Amino acid sequence: MNSIMENGMDGLHHSGVQMVQYLQMNYKSSQDWFMFISFAADLRNTFFIFFPIWFHLCESVGIKLIWVAVIGDWLNLVFKWILFGQRPYWWVHETSYYVNTSSPDIMQFPVTCETGPGSPSGHAMGSSSVYYVMTCAALSLLKSHTSFKSRCQRWCLWSFFWTVQVNVCLSRVFVAAHFPHQVIAGVISGMLVAEVFGNVRSIYKASLKRYVYTTLFLFSFALGFYLVLKAVGVDLLWTLEKAKRWCDRPEWIHIDTTPFAGLLRNLGILFGLGLALNSQMYKESCQGKLSSQFPFRLCCMATSLFVLHIFDSFKPPTKVEMVFYLLSFCKSAAVPLTCVGIVPYCISHIINKKGKIL
Repeated sequence: MNSIMENGMDGLHHSGVQMVQYLQMNYKSSQDWFMFISFAADLRNTFFIFFPIWFHLCESVGIKLIWVAVIGDWLNLVFKWILFGQRPYWWVHETSYYVNTSSPDIMQFPVTCETGPGSPSGHAMGSSSVYYVMTCAALSLLKSHTSFKSRCQRWCLWSFFWTVQVNVCLSRVFVAAHFPHQVIAGVISGMLVAEVFGNVRSIYKASLKRYVYTTLFLFSFALGFYLVLKAVGVDLLWTLEKAKRWCDRPEWIHIDTTPFAGLLRNLGILFGLGLALNSQMYKESCQGKLSSQFPFRLCCMATSLFVLHIFDSFKPPTKVEMVFYLLSFCKSAAVPLTCVGIVPYCISHIINKKGKIL
């Protein structure tokens, strides 16, 4: 039975490698585009770009984006640890499938050498969940009184959604970071996470205690799962050694692609959101008299994007892993604090002072 399953997976992986080769040979001129898409699909852009925009347009959508992104990426980590998915760029060198022939030659790129397991694709899962939330939110904001116009809006928005997902999937396969079945699984699971959170209303009024308990639970479960399996001889960081062995260039391996780096980065975002939404700064600004005024919201949005862009240029030192993880957590926690608390609070005080002077 095991040999049948292994042969089946080898055949699936082989067809995936053929897809990688086909894309790299026939769409080489689109390399820059696929590289850009792979970069744009990173969850970092959800936190630094989409969240500030949506939070100041519609707070509930911004909050949902954070919960969907964080819980979705946490589930992605757990799935990866359970499924032990290979990645094309190392599988072609280690499989016995090509014992009688030469291994296929596939190109690598700066975004190829992810260090975690490959299934399901984190980029595809994150992209589908985040864009699903934004698409549904846009549809609710653009409700039309005419059925024809409503159908056109729905068709345009969902066409855009699927165009993005197809491009993300093709990008991840092109750079040899994932097999086709892994990106498809990522898209489906991401949409399921977003759909489930569409019916969870408690996240919008969650207390700081709930944010703290949720953060601790997610971290404790992941760490406990890792330690239990390690105790029975299963090394969940087995992929790190493969990445170091088969990546064409050592500088393409980044510590922020390791499983625990992503986990702590996301948990920092969730914890920071809890602090911000339960802070006095948020209550005085985003829930104050100015909160209903669109110019105030627009100013908060633009300022948040500018400040976060500068803030993102700070890169935690990577020499000591524990220091990197701690600083990554703190940096992530500062993102929603800046967007939800500090920036609106400062802008509201500036406007109020000008009003008093006038």
